[in-house]
Amino acid sequence: MYAMQYPITLPADYDMGIIRKRVEAASPMLDDRAGLGFKAYLLRERGVAGSPVNEYAPFYVWRDTAAMARFLLGGGGFQNIIRSFGRVPVPTWLGAAVLAGPARGGGSVLATRRVAPLPTDADEAQDGLGLTELMGREVAALRELAADPGVHTAVLAVDPHSWQSVTLVLWGEGAEPSGTAGADHYEVLHVSAPELDRLG
Repeated sequence: MYAMQYPITLPADYDMGIIRKRVEAASPMLDDRAGLGFKAYLLRERGVAGSPVNEYAPFYVWRDTAAMARFLLGGGGFQNIIRSFGRVPVPTWLGAAVLAGPARGGGSVLATRRVAPLPTDADEAQDGLGLTELMGREVAALRELAADPGVHTAVLAVDPHSWQSVTLVLWGEGAEPSGTAGADHYEVLHVSAPELDRLG
């Protein structure tokens, strides 16, 4: 399981209606994509909900890395991003946990994303399992967050190059996000979720 996101920062005076129309036209193409757990079409606008930038930032969780590779490298969809915005960087993370929240049955209208360094573990037992124990605590914290009545889906993933974690939470309509200090807030325009229920 892999997570990936390519945040595209747009000019301050960019008409974000262009992105909204783009998503409306293109989003059905991934609604049944084999190997894709889900794609959340995320947007934030400068000056709205504290955002300092205009940004289009789709977030994906893939079940199948071959399907992810086809999307990025084999003409499976990313060529449309390249055509419009150039070959933007695509940060990726190893999936650690994807949890369903109580609001999973409905749609998602808001997302929060927090990227943070993983704390250095002292590995007091000197058995090399300090990282494993740390991840156990991180997943437990995610499970607690995912129990919030407003949570649709909660994701924890790790970049083993920089040892940073990303926590993405999709929130249902009317939710009041909690436990999101230091997180970026996004509007969710659409969620394509062909294999969401098969993520674990």
